[in-house]
Amino acid sequence: MTSTFWRTASFCVFWLACLACSSPLRASSFYVDSAQGNDANAGTSRGRPWKTLEKINATDFHPGDRILLKAGSKWVGQLVLHNSGSAGHPIKIDRYGDGARPRIDGEGNVENVVQLQNVQQVELRNLELTNHGDTEGVRRGVLIAAVDYGTAHHIVIGDLYIHDVNGTNKKKETGGILFRTMGSTKPSRFDDLLIERNIIWKVDRSAIGAQSNEFARSKWYPSHGVVIRDNYAEDIGGDGIVPWATDGALIEHNIVLHCNHRAGSYNAGIWQWSTDNSLFQLNEAAFTHTTLDGEGFDSDYNSRNTHFIYNYSHDNEGGFMLICTPVKRDEKENWGNTGTLIDYNISRNDHTRAINLQGADQTTVEHNAVYESAGDNVNIVQVTNWEGWSKDAVFRNNTFAAAGVGSYGHESKRIADGTYEITPGWGEASGIRFEGNTYLGNQMNLPVDPQGKVDATVPKPVTEPEEPQFDPAAPDNFSAYIAKHRAWMLRLFEKQFGTRPHLLQPHTLSSVVADAGV
Repeated sequence: MTSTFWRTASFCVFWLACLACSSPLRASSFYVDSAQGNDANAGTSRGRPWKTLEKINATDFHPGDRILLKAGSKWVGQLVLHNSGSAGHPIKIDRYGDGARPRIDGEGNVENVVQLQNVQQVELRNLELTNHGDTEGVRRGVLIAAVDYGTAHHIVIGDLYIHDVNGTNKKKETGGILFRTMGSTKPSRFDDLLIERNIIWKVDRSAIGAQSNEFARSKWYPSHGVVIRDNYAEDIGGDGIVPWATDGALIEHNIVLHCNHRAGSYNAGIWQWSTDNSLFQLNEAAFTHTTLDGEGFDSDYNSRNTHFIYNYSHDNEGGFMLICTPVKRDEKENWGNTGTLIDYNISRNDHTRAINLQGADQTTVEHNAVYESAGDNVNIVQVTNWEGWSKDAVFRNNTFAAAGVGSYGHESKRIADGTYEITPGWGEASGIRFEGNTYLGNQMNLPVDPQGKVDATVPKPVTEPEEPQFDPAAPDNFSAYIAKHRAWMLRLFEKQFGTRPHLLQPHTLSSVVADAGV
């Protein structure tokens, strides 16, 4: 009988311990009010909130906890989270009450207004962040970092209003949102990182950027499940959106305007570097400044199988699309740029050049509509040299329309402002084919295209009236704007190509590496 009793008691203790571990019994909500709070309060009710960011930063939180900042509150300083949630029970940072997003101002005295380093299972939403100092420096709105950590799972950065971050235009890893993976002792990456519905306005140098030392092919350890979606970026010193060291990233329906505004260096609107199987769809990139790159979109090097589909590029000083790599390969660092697919995109009133093929190989450009405006002299397709020349590219079933002058050829001279003089033909590039394209308007030095169609008539571009507009100075209207803009984009592409766009899902081809013991 005694033996039976102790077996029963032990089972009950074990069952209760399992229940405690598996259920978020300790989860609490913590309220923070900059005006009416007091750090001596328990913080677990709206009537007795905490007051300061320092109280948050010094507290250990548990899976399922919520840190709720009162709408309309304002703080100066930095919010740092040191704890992780668990699967299904993330730690959430959000707002409570009605009114404006709670605001945290770094005043230029902190690198990161919000810092999430070596944590996981975290969701951050509905804050206003700014970080403007008297001089330029390394400054950001949000840093998400995994450093000698292994794999950080499930991080959400959503519905933030980030503005007036005067970082430095000398470094790409400053600006709005940075996700960083670094490993000197343990490979590190993200799995399930979602950055969505954020407004990023007047920041230097990058709107949404990345930094990694896991990019080299000798130690390739890419992040998986990275989604950058429904964000708006305007008035950006350098680059707009740039993922690094990812496999199967989805960059969908982002609006990026007026990039490369202050950097004075090579930047573009939306692009990737050192990635595999990136999918860019339904994005708008416009008004990118200068011809130091200056394109709306870019497929960059150490990358494989990048896909651009249903994107809208217009009024970019440097053109529509750059596809580039140094031709000299390095099996440890750079695998070149191979397998880029660019299809069903629209380019309107992009200047200087439409498509610049620079060293990449096995490139396919098909079913795109390119409309160059009156008064412009544009290199519609140019092939240029980066430590060598491209090979094996096909341009198929595109519409190239020039109301000004459109031309085709290869680099004969590079000019300091990032432009090129071109000569007819493809020079030392090999395997450059044109198949069944339509050439409209005033075209010079047409490529050999036996199935091509040539017509001097200049058509009007297909348009969808009344593109929705957004004023980042009035952020409360953003949810309605982003839904209207997505619907507007779908109608535009349906009108251009005759069928409603079928949005795709990213895929991952490279093998998944073990989580390095995490």
